[in-house]
Amino acid sequence: IIILMTVLAGLEILLAGPIVKYFLGAGFSPEKQVLTIDLLRIQAASIVFFGMSGLVIGILNSHQRFFFSALAPAMYQVGLIIGTVFLSPKMGIYGLAWGVVLGSALNLLIQIPPLLPLHWKYTFVLGYKNSAVKEVFRLMAPRMFGATAVQLMVWVNTLLASYMVLGSVYSLSLGFTIMMMAEIAIGQSIATASMPTFSAQYAEEKFDDIRSTLATTLRTVILLSLPAAVGLILLRTPIITMIFQRGEFTANTTHMVSWALAWYSTGLVFHSLLEVLVRAYYAMHDTKTPVIIGTAAMLLSIGLSFLFSDLFSKIGWLPLGGLALAVSFSTFLEVTTLLSILRRRIKGIHGKRLFQALLSSLLGCIGMTTAILIWLNISLRFPVIVITLVGILLGGIIYGTILFFLRVNEVHGLLLVIRNKLSKLPFSD
Repeated sequence: IIILMTVLAGLEILLAGPIVKYFLGAGFSPEKQVLTIDLLRIQAASIVFFGMSGLVIGILNSHQRFFFSALAPAMYQVGLIIGTVFLSPKMGIYGLAWGVVLGSALNLLIQIPPLLPLHWKYTFVLGYKNSAVKEVFRLMAPRMFGATAVQLMVWVNTLLASYMVLGSVYSLSLGFTIMMMAEIAIGQSIATASMPTFSAQYAEEKFDDIRSTLATTLRTVILLSLPAAVGLILLRTPIITMIFQRGEFTANTTHMVSWALAWYSTGLVFHSLLEVLVRAYYAMHDTKTPVIIGTAAMLLSIGLSFLFSDLFSKIGWLPLGGLALAVSFSTFLEVTTLLSILRRRIKGIHGKRLFQALLSSLLGCIGMTTAILIWLNISLRFPVIVITLVGILLGGIIYGTILFFLRVNEVHGLLLVIRNKLSKLPFSD
């Protein structure tokens, strides 16, 4: 992996010119293209660090160690902050690029300490004769092809956005990043924690347990991601205003980013469910099916990007919203297809339980939406931080209360855990 990532990083540095000129920034001005080339070359080193980090995460997760793996993305953000606060004042935007490299290195280094106590003998060898290494690369090949299809979709959207109104590329990227923050907190965290369980149950051929674990995991994702999506859509403008709107980030930028975020958020539930479903397939040593379906979905997304962006333009909407909607809609189709195939393969996934979770969550979201809309109408003169935080808190309380009265098992289970924890505190007597 180190050799492969180093070669790819080297190729990115050598070919940065044509990559930017013909693919990433075909619609950019010459000056902007030159700047993009410089930034791309600086950040190429992060490929090697992220490649190694992915392997270490896999090792730690297989030993049910998730804390440092979950902390790794935060260390990447630390690198970005260092680049912004300490490097950019002297180096300008190049300081931000070096912050990316530093963050990717910290992303890897934070995971090394918990790796060492596993008492394994680590040696750097090619291992091309090792059957387990061959199996890893065999399973990895379809995944690499699928990742290529995903990047193709990202490239098409970036290219289309580069021809749109100034700021579209940035707005599309930031809107997706904000949506992915919720997806990582919900979908990726739950899916990562469930992966070792799926793998162990499949190895022992406990298909009843697989069905039960999968249904419980999917229920949890639905109950968490649906209100998160609704909250992001309703509170997108005050959230973005509170966090970003200052300096060169104007009200117009807020409008563009919130527009992209709204359409990306329509797919938050499906992005989160996809994380779980894909890992369920991987646990069963099937990397081909999710990749084939995912590739088809991404190719469809590319076609929809042209269609939806043109449609949005014709009705007077910002076309970048069409690009975001294309991603969300294709992810919806991908999830429904994977779920249908998996249900037949393991002979059911407790569909009634999933429907009950979906119905309960929808009812909770109706109450939550009503409360937030009322709050937004009566809080127009309040500071944006008050509007945002109260809106989030109010929505969460209303949603949780409705689920409590609907007797949703997960809510009552959480309250039971909290009560047991509180009962063990010294002052509880």
